[in-house]
Amino acid sequence: MNQNGRAFSRMQRVLGIVAMGLVLAAPSIAFAEETARRPNIVIILGDDLGFADMGAFGSEIKTPNLDSLANDGVRFTNFYTHASCSPTRSMLLSGVDTHVNGLGNMDEWIAPNQRGIPGYEGYLNNQVTTLPQLLKDAGYHTYMVGKWHMGKAPDQIPAARGFERDFSLLDGAGSYWDMTNFTGAAPKSVFTEDGRYLTRLPDNYYATKTYTDKLIGFIEANRSDGKPFFAYVSHQAPHDPFHLPQEWRTRHIGEYDKGWDAVRQERLKRQVEFGIMPADTKLAERMWFLPDPIVLAPAARAILGKKMELYAGMVENLDFHVGRLIDYLKKIGEYENTVFLVFGDNGAEGNDLFAQIAGKPGTRDFLFAAINWSQTHPNAWGDPGSYVSYGPMWAQVSMTPFSQYKGWLAEGGIRNALVVSGPAVKRPKGSINGGLMHVADMMPTLLEIAGGSYPQTLNGRALPALSGKSWGQMLAGQVESPRTEQDYLAWEIFGNRAVRQGNWKLRWQYKPFGKGDWELFNLKADPAERNNLAAEHPDKVQALLALWDSYARTNNVILPSRSVFETLEDVLPQRVPDDTGYPPLIYKKQFVPPKEMTADPKP
Repeated sequence: MNQNGRAFSRMQRVLGIVAMGLVLAAPSIAFAEETARRPNIVIILGDDLGFADMGAFGSEIKTPNLDSLANDGVRFTNFYTHASCSPTRSMLLSGVDTHVNGLGNMDEWIAPNQRGIPGYEGYLNNQVTTLPQLLKDAGYHTYMVGKWHMGKAPDQIPAARGFERDFSLLDGAGSYWDMTNFTGAAPKSVFTEDGRYLTRLPDNYYATKTYTDKLIGFIEANRSDGKPFFAYVSHQAPHDPFHLPQEWRTRHIGEYDKGWDAVRQERLKRQVEFGIMPADTKLAERMWFLPDPIVLAPAARAILGKKMELYAGMVENLDFHVGRLIDYLKKIGEYENTVFLVFGDNGAEGNDLFAQIAGKPGTRDFLFAAINWSQTHPNAWGDPGSYVSYGPMWAQVSMTPFSQYKGWLAEGGIRNALVVSGPAVKRPKGSINGGLMHVADMMPTLLEIAGGSYPQTLNGRALPALSGKSWGQMLAGQVESPRTEQDYLAWEIFGNRAVRQGNWKLRWQYKPFGKGDWELFNLKADPAERNNLAAEHPDKVQALLALWDSYARTNNVILPSRSVFETLEDVLPQRVPDDTGYPPLIYKKQFVPPKEMTADPKP
């Protein structure tokens, strides 16, 4: 072999060794890349979305995209939020109790004795850091679209609290079509985009669609840099007013004319079949001031049913746009590397928010409502200028099987459906878990998933301790709950208060929704809170009351001197039991005598 031949042979051997080395190294390189690739995180928050409103939790409402996340992940049935919008959101983003983070009361209802007290600022205060800020520091892109409701000043908006990109409604609600707000004092809703206050909305604006368009644009703009992203998709839907495109208003025509009792029963039956609720679960009592729908005239049932038709359309439209996001993430190859968390921010809305805002004839706000929310004919429901909500009867349906709804600390005000899916979840796909969980847990959980950490100090100032617990071991299938039987959860809002430890719950609520005294329930035996056991278990009452007192001292809970519910007992009928078939008078049918005993009158 000549010199060139020997050189070529040596080169072949060298290249062969290099190639073999690359082949042997390839699995470890791929493994290193895979393990180093942190997941994206997407929180999908439905505003006032009820426990039983997704198909995967027993609803007749069609939510195939949300259900697909449930089938790919885990459904959690013992997950708690707060009883109202901004308090829940503040704990989600801070991991700290509301009475510390600035939302000890909603900005709209801060009582005279709470004004000027740290923890009751009515916005997310600067004593806390935020999840987006910490994830941003950990190398994540941070995006937000939708409702903010935690401050409007320049140092309080999403861009100031850690979001790199945002398109946000700063108010608590508003039109889905334009900037129309609710009161004469604040007639125009406030929006920001990337930290700038908007003077107008984009062309062809519709809230749920535009939020989704904007988020997809944010992700696409930075996709090439390879960084993971955190997306807070804080939808306005399905909060009232029920505004939606025409083609989404007619998908359930006549379906709800049968009434709320029948739909609740059907949802509970499916929940039992799915394993969401135990087989012996009873429905909560129908609210005492609501009629049995079977005694209503057909026209009344149809009008009330139409409101629920619109609500169902809102939820299905929300699901459609969630599907658009899912399809986009699949198209760009990011779906499998994305952790999704889906839930509602509180119980379904059964209060008449519009009546509370508009007030009485002759007032400024009543005049504003009459001018700007004047489309009251049922054929106009869903259009700009219409204001439709569905009332306490359908809110109870949304919260099947639980008692009460938004604003209250019964289970129907604070217990929510939760879906978690994605690479952090190692439990069987489509499974159901009943571990005791809380919205404040999301801060430590998502920091753990992202490889971040919660600092002890910020800008030289000590940060409050996190109040939540990580779900890391539970999502991995190593434990069934992040909490032991000794751990407890506690709440206070509008003067209502509650504490839960293990299966026991103690609550105090204003009359007539409560008794103006502490009530005790065993939630394992009685998730609908039908049976007050305070008299039978005084020692348990005292033990739980001691926990609530400790919580109140630790978090500087100041019970309000005024409450949105302070006159409710004078407005509603006296509370009475919900006894099926009572009074018999209205259920008695025409007596029909035996045919052989009938006769015409004698001459």
